[in-house]
Amino acid sequence: MKKFSIIGLILSIILSINTFAQKVKIGMFTDVHVPTMHDAKERLTAFMDSMKTAKPDFIIELGDFGTPAPKYAYGFDIWNAYPGPKYHLIGNHEMDGGFSLQQALEYRGMPSSYYSFQKNGFYFIVLDGNDKKSPELKGYQEHIGEKQLAWLKEELGKAKTPIVIFSHQGLGKDGVDNSADIRALLEAHNAKAKKNKIIVNFYGHIHYDRADEINGIWYVCINSMSYKWLGEEYGHVRYSEQVDKDFKWIKYTAPYKDPLFTVVEISAKGTITISGKKSQWVGPSPKEVGYPEKNSEYEVPEIRARTLKFKP
Repeated sequence: MKKFSIIGLILSIILSINTFAQKVKIGMFTDVHVPTMHDAKERLTAFMDSMKTAKPDFIIELGDFGTPAPKYAYGFDIWNAYPGPKYHLIGNHEMDGGFSLQQALEYRGMPSSYYSFQKNGFYFIVLDGNDKKSPELKGYQEHIGEKQLAWLKEELGKAKTPIVIFSHQGLGKDGVDNSADIRALLEAHNAKAKKNKIIVNFYGHIHYDRADEINGIWYVCINSMSYKWLGEEYGHVRYSEQVDKDFKWIKYTAPYKDPLFTVVEISAKGTITISGKKSQWVGPSPKEVGYPEKNSEYEVPEIRARTLKFKP
């Protein structure tokens, strides 16, 4: 009996150590918009330099990086030079300038716009929110179609460990147009799940700093690396006439002086820790140019430090 008690104690210790070891550190940014920003090179370089110190398990960008146009290749060169594991998402602006989804994927070396991978005892699912409800639709889309949803269901069934979902357009309150249906799917999975619960959806797209907990799942919007989009009616010279001439969209934004990015650490014990980074507006704030203050709580030049709790 004593022998079996000792063996049981050893197994318990090993299990405890393995549980303790289930942490993952992620370097993350979104919406750098290389075609829009005159200083995208410096912003991306600052992120990469920071990652040398942070030493994450992998880095990921949540979309709206750039197109395959040769003049934006420098952004991808900086990204591709990173020596560790790295992952792209497809945002709605990757196909600007007439590029196809297939061209955007091939340029990044991505076999699909949605995929999964595993790291440090977590199951990561990457989604593409650019599906069309019907083929005739034009313009930017915010939808996840039936084919992709069927794949998502299969992936949820395959997972044996906690699940993290990345998407450009979110799955929360301000997400894709069928986000309520998707949340119902995710919540139904969690109701039956044991060790493979969905923890969080990280997304970008709307250039907010926001975190919402909905029925046990976190939906976290990572702020843009570069700016808040305002629109043509709020145009203002932010840098110089020459910059505005060379980068025609920048005057319609409220740029952040410093690049925003974060390091996220997730522990299987029940915490999501988001490192903070604060900047300031270049030129007048959105409020100062008359931009509506409807979402001013989220429209800030920073990524707030947060510690979010979830039930393992």
